[in-house]
Amino acid sequence: MTFSDIAAIDSHAHFGTYLHADPLISEFSSGAAAEVTERARRCGIEWTIASPLDGLLPRGRGQDVVAANDAAFALVPRVPGLLQYVIVNPLQPATYDQARRMLQAPWCVGIKIHPEEHDYRISDHGEALFSFFEEVGAAVMTHSGCPNSLPAAFVPFADRHPGARVLLAHLGNGNGDQGRVDLQVRAVQSARHGNLWVDTSSARSILPRLVEWAVRELGPERLLFGSDTPLYHVALQRARIEAAEIPAEAKRLIFRENARRFFRLDRLPAAFSP
Repeated sequence: MTFSDIAAIDSHAHFGTYLHADPLISEFSSGAAAEVTERARRCGIEWTIASPLDGLLPRGRGQDVVAANDAAFALVPRVPGLLQYVIVNPLQPATYDQARRMLQAPWCVGIKIHPEEHDYRISDHGEALFSFFEEVGAAVMTHSGCPNSLPAAFVPFADRHPGARVLLAHLGNGNGDQGRVDLQVRAVQSARHGNLWVDTSSARSILPRLVEWAVRELGPERLLFGSDTPLYHVALQRARIEAAEIPAEAKRLIFRENARRFFRLDRLPAAFSP
C-alpha cells in the first residue's frame, strides 16, 4: 500500500507489553519501542509520541508509574523517531516533580494522563492536574470517553485554566455515555478558550463519515492524527485519514501541522531527528 508524502506525526502511541486476559490479545497488542517505530516508518510517520504501557497497566492502582517513566526516559532517546510522554498520575504525587524534570529534555514533549487505567475520576482531580498543566506549559494527552474521563468533564477545568492545552484521545469513543460518538467533538466545541483538541485514535474512526463529520464540525485545525499503536495497527489508522473525503490541506493539518504546533516540535534540536 502506498501513502501520501506527508511525514506524519503520531500523537498517540505506546510501547511495551499489553496485559489482557486473553494471551493472544496480549501478544497481538504488544510491541517493543523499536518495533513500534519501524511500523511507523513503513507508513510514512516521522515521529511517534508514546507512553510506556507498564505505566498504565494493569488497570487499577498498582502501577509503578515513576519506574515506568524512568525506564522510558532512558530508552526513548536511543530509538530513532520516538518521542516521550511522561505519565502523570495524581494518585502518585511523585510523578509531578518527575514530569517537571523530564519535560526539560528535548525528547519528552508532553504529559499523558489516564483516569481509567489509574482509577480516578477527572472530576475529582482535574483542578490539581490542570493547574499543573498551566504551570509547566506542556502539551497534554488524555484518554477520554469512558466513565472516569467523559469529555464534558474536562471542559470546566479547561475553562478555568486557559493556559492548559489538552488533547482528548479517541474520536468517537463513548463507552461511558451509551456509546455516543459525538462526545469529544462537543467538548472541543464548548471549551471557551479553544484549548481542547481531539485525536483520531479510535476503533470508531473506521465508521464512514465520522472523521469527515468531525472536520466539518470543528475545522481540521482541531484534529490530530493518533493511532493508539500497538493496540491498533498504525497503517490502518493512517489509511483511514488518507482515504477521508476531506481536502488535501486538511489531511496535512491532521497528519502533521497541528501536532507540530501543539507539541511545539519546532523546538527540537536539529541533531535530534529520526
